[in-house]
Amino acid sequence: MAIVNHINNYYEQVVAQEIHRQLADQPKEPSLDFMADVACVALNRLPPKYYRYEVDMAFYMSPNELNEVKTKVEDSVKEAIAFVVQHGRLD
Repeated sequence: MAIVNHINNYYEQVVAQEIHRQLADQPKEPSLDFMADVACVALNRLPPKYYRYEVDMAFYMSPNELNEVKTKVEDSVKEAIAFVVQHGRLD
């Protein structure tokens, strides 16, 4: 049995949603490669926050902590987008 199938990083899903939110108004949908690069940069700027069951995160985080997480994710994704645009891959 693989342990990795039983743990998750809370920020992965939240960062993915934030990337889609921040890039929603782009005239052309960004590529999956671009969004994956942004996700990696943003996630590397955030502390890991692992859980086994999603309900654990919702139940144990205070409103202040949820707001702090939201702000951190928004800032990290914004900075990651700028970084990837500036240092874009050469396809």
